[in-house]
Amino acid sequence: MTRTSRIPGFYQLSLDERIALLRDWANLTDDEATLLREGCALELAQADHMVENVVGVYGLPLGIAVNFQVNGRDVLVPMVVEEPSVIAAASHAARLARDGGGFQAESDPPVMIGQVQVLDVPDPEAAGAVVRAARADILAEANRHLPGLVALGGGAQDVEVRVLTPMLVVHLLIDVRDAMGANAVNTAAEAVAPMIARLTGGRVNLRILSNLADRRLTRVRCRVPASSLARDSVPGEAVVRGIVEAQVLAEVDPYRAATHNKGILNGIDAVVVATGNDWRAVEAGAHAYAARSGQYRALTEWRQDSAGDLVGYLELPLARGIVGGTTRVHPLARLALKILAVESAQQLAQIAAAVGLAQNLGALRALATEGIQQGHMTLHARQIAIAAGATGEQIERVAEQLVAEGNIRLARAQEILRETSSVKRQEVQGRPNLPG
Repeated sequence: MTRTSRIPGFYQLSLDERIALLRDWANLTDDEATLLREGCALELAQADHMVENVVGVYGLPLGIAVNFQVNGRDVLVPMVVEEPSVIAAASHAARLARDGGGFQAESDPPVMIGQVQVLDVPDPEAAGAVVRAARADILAEANRHLPGLVALGGGAQDVEVRVLTPMLVVHLLIDVRDAMGANAVNTAAEAVAPMIARLTGGRVNLRILSNLADRRLTRVRCRVPASSLARDSVPGEAVVRGIVEAQVLAEVDPYRAATHNKGILNGIDAVVVATGNDWRAVEAGAHAYAARSGQYRALTEWRQDSAGDLVGYLELPLARGIVGGTTRVHPLARLALKILAVESAQQLAQIAAAVGLAQNLGALRALATEGIQQGHMTLHARQIAIAAGATGEQIERVAEQLVAEGNIRLARAQEILRETSSVKRQEVQGRPNLPG
């Protein structure tokens, strides 16, 4: 049987059925399946060693996005997110992209930037020339402190100098292989700082990585046939036009671009968190990259091709890792990586970018048709029902009534629960006594 992530009705399966399917997909062990069933796999003792002042462990939903095909490979994508509709929208958009051949992605080598800030330099231009001439010595000193990376074929690769009068900023370019790379880059920047101070005659201040990882870009594309985008009475051609028009606004207006890009990061962040990576670093890099022209703009491009179909493209920095840090110590992060079956940090970045492009497609399609609220509020109603105290089968019944009434408020959910409880009490009190 062909291995496929196209799983119609996955959301309709019970929790046990989803876990069973995932167990077969990723060849999970009994212990790994148990981790999923128990909810939060991070023990308090483990958490106490991860961060400071621990008093508990905070759980978030871990879901699976289906239908994804990236570079010809079908993948089930673990996503950790608290917002309703994110996983559903990404899964649905991935199905639309399958109709056009799925997602095609590529990544630059995993090169991160370490910055060394040099102040009180009498002649920044001359000092910069001295640093460039000492490139080999600087790289050798950096790599002396990165033996593990060097052994894997990575390590310090180049030195760049930027004159930002009155200061000098030296960039150390480091191939971090399959790590996110923050610790390695910071170690190398601190190691070469004394040498750079001597070379320039200046005073070194900051020695730290940059989260604008623009040497570590990931690019992803997809094509969606116009016929696949048709929605009820809205023809596919009209949906394509609406999406392209929405894209134009995000390219010229930072107010729209901020929300547009937030939608992209809804998907990317959820994969980042699920795999134990640093979503704050990803967010910082993405937003900085979106403003690289001097104006904050959309990270994506959506255009109509000559055949009338929708073509999407996303490019952004994605500093991701599959070794070290939380990816090594968090049980569910390790499990998420096993489900993804990725072999490199670049492959992980490509999947995350595909999810981001899918998430954006799902949002734009909704905006270009019935609006964002219809599907989102249907899922939001479940959260309102739970907040009102609904449990078990009550959750769906209360949510359905809230949506039917168009009144998705906590007070109304509480009223429905009280009415339901009152009816049940009356039914119990009105029952005749039956012989024992």
